[in-house]
Amino acid sequence: MDFVLIWVDGSDPNWQAQKNLYSGKPAGDSPARFRDWDLLKYWFRGVEKFSPWVNKVHFVTCGHYPDWMNLNAPQLNFVRHSDYIPEEYLPTFNSHTIELNLHRIEGLSEKFVYFNDDMFLIDSMEPTDFFKKGLPCEEVLMQLLVFKKFSMAKSIDNYNTAIINKNFSKRKVIQKNLLKFFNPVYGLYGNLYSLYTLPAPLFTGFKHTHTAQSFLKSTFEEVWAKEYEFLDNTSKSKFRDFDNVNQYLLHHWQIVQGKIAPTNFKKHRARFDLDIIDSKTVSECIRRQSKKMICLNDEDHLTESFEVMKEQFISDFEYILPEKSSFEK
Repeated sequence: MDFVLIWVDGSDPNWQAQKNLYSGKPAGDSPARFRDWDLLKYWFRGVEKFSPWVNKVHFVTCGHYPDWMNLNAPQLNFVRHSDYIPEEYLPTFNSHTIELNLHRIEGLSEKFVYFNDDMFLIDSMEPTDFFKKGLPCEEVLMQLLVFKKFSMAKSIDNYNTAIINKNFSKRKVIQKNLLKFFNPVYGLYGNLYSLYTLPAPLFTGFKHTHTAQSFLKSTFEEVWAKEYEFLDNTSKSKFRDFDNVNQYLLHHWQIVQGKIAPTNFKKHRARFDLDIIDSKTVSECIRRQSKKMICLNDEDHLTESFEVMKEQFISDFEYILPEKSSFEK
C-alpha cells in the first residue's frame, strides 16, 4: 500500500500572491489552516521508522517543498497539483479538489492511506492497522446531523449524506452488512451511537474521525463515474465552498458498500484539539508513545501560546525521532 500526504507552505510568498489574486480570504478558511508548526520532517521520520513496509509516499503540493527535503529519496514520489489534477481545475486552493482527484496520481496503488500533515506516527504500525483482508479499516458510527450553527462542515455533510441516500437503500445496506454497522469492536458506546439512528428510514450521517483514512483507488473511480457533476462542481471551486462535497463522501461510500474492516480507532489513535488540550498531555503522549498515531488539530483560538507549544512539540518529536530519515538531505 501507499501513503499520500498533502501539504501547503502558507508562508510561501509566491503561493500567497497567487491565492490573493483569485480571492482574498475564502469562506471557511482560517489562519490555522496554513500555519506551519515545523513538524513535517517528523512526519517523514515517523513513517520511515514506524512503517518501513510502506511502498511509496506520494507527497502532494502545489509545487513547493521544504529546503531540507531529499527529492531523490527512494520511497518518495513528489507530486505537483499539475501532475494529476485536470488543467481546468487549476490553480486550486481548495483542499477538496486536491483530495477528490487523488486517484489520478500516476502509480498510486489500489490500497492507499490518506494523511493530513497534522497526523503523525509515533510508534510501530502494521499494514493490518490500515487494511485487513484487502479492506480499509474503519470505525462506523452513524449519527444525526444537528445544525446548531450553520457551518461549511455541516453543509458539506448534508451534501455527502444526500448523495449516499440517492445511491443506496439504508435498509438493504444494513441487512447485508449488519456486523459492519454493529460490531463488538466499536464498544457499547459506539453501537448505541448507531442504534439511536436506526429507526430513521434514510442515512442521517456518519461521525467523522479526524485521522488517516484508508481508501481503495477504485472507490474514487466509481464515485466519479456515478456522481461526476457533484465532484466536477467541487473541483471547479477555487476555494472551499458551501456547496462542495469532500473526501468523506468516498469514505462513506466504502462504508455503505461494506468494503470496510471494523476497527476501533481509539485503541491506537488519539486526536488533540490544541485550543482546549494542555500541551503537557500531548507531550506525554508523544514521549511515552502511548498511542501509535496522533493528530494535532490546530485551532484559531490558539494565538499567544502557539510559539511556545511549537517549540515544545518539536522537542517532543526530536526525543522519539532524533535521526534523519532518507527523506532529508
